[in-house]
Amino acid sequence: MHRVIVAVTLCVLSLSSMAEPLKQLASFAGVRNNQLAGYGLVVGLDGTGDQTTQTPFTVQSIINMLTNMGIQVPSGGNLQLKNVAAVTVTATLPPFARPGQPLDVVVSSIGNARSLRGGALLMAPLKGADGQIYAMAQGNLVVAGAGAAAAGTSVQVNQLATGLIPAGATVERAVPTLLGNGEFVQLELLKTDFSTASRVVNAINTQIGAVATALDGRVIQVRAPQDPNQRVAFLARLETIDVVPAPVNPKVIINARTGSVVMNQAVTVEACAIAHGNLTVTIIADNQVAQPNAVVGGRPQRVQNAEIDIETGKGPVVKLPKATSLNQVVRALNSVGATPQDLLAILQAMKAAGALNATLEVI
Repeated sequence: MHRVIVAVTLCVLSLSSMAEPLKQLASFAGVRNNQLAGYGLVVGLDGTGDQTTQTPFTVQSIINMLTNMGIQVPSGGNLQLKNVAAVTVTATLPPFARPGQPLDVVVSSIGNARSLRGGALLMAPLKGADGQIYAMAQGNLVVAGAGAAAAGTSVQVNQLATGLIPAGATVERAVPTLLGNGEFVQLELLKTDFSTASRVVNAINTQIGAVATALDGRVIQVRAPQDPNQRVAFLARLETIDVVPAPVNPKVIINARTGSVVMNQAVTVEACAIAHGNLTVTIIADNQVAQPNAVVGGRPQRVQNAEIDIETGKGPVVKLPKATSLNQVVRALNSVGATPQDLLAILQAMKAAGALNATLEVI
């Protein structure tokens, strides 16, 4: 008997949620990261750089760099650069960053360089969304990969077109971060939920006093001290307040590309009956060579033969009992004997029939 086990990825979330520190449920408005990006050149490659005939912007960048350094490149020359690669440089500027603070940068090839291993990034400015320069990057790349090629055979381990420069950038400009407007600071929940917002307000007012007010299902306004030292201590105290979040909504997430299914602990099913069967089509090619009119010198010809077999699997009707826990739901779905791909259609049909008490989300 062929046994099929349905693979269901479980995301176990307790129905009776435990208390969590407030800093795991919300963040302070204005305290955020900022993305930086720039363009640069990686030099010193061992013949694995861009093919300049196909990436003219690499040659143009080299000419501009040499011109800025006072070196005149003869016009009309055909530069053949094998040790240079054009790259993008990205970094994340954390909140409260100050000039002189180091940042890690990621360097990625944008041309056709085979590898950035052993290269060094020349000074590259990193700009924010407003076009201003906030950091400068430069340094030797660390590429977590290796590759070799010989006699038409190549072997590669990991990615060679991307590298990391630890502490490779220096902050040149600070981003002003305002902790609140006047006497108030705002807490922003990571997920919009009116019940959780109400519980956060009650927890803060119970432990500190009547200082918190919910503006909507996501933003909570808190009255904070004006003195900077007292405000920092006050915010640190807010972060440690324990809050019991509201129970999660039942949800099933389906990845149609990989066939994976993720459901949380709140999912339940009603009693229903499911008939499931498989249709298997098998095609066997049997190609032969025949020589018609062999007596009169006929030329051999290829004859294509194919045998097609269609097999319909048994599809018994399986009765699923009402299940109120995640283990019962998984056990009931496994009893159907469906593959992960079949499970996608079964769950959608159960939702349409009103037997699945959850929200379906296809990604």
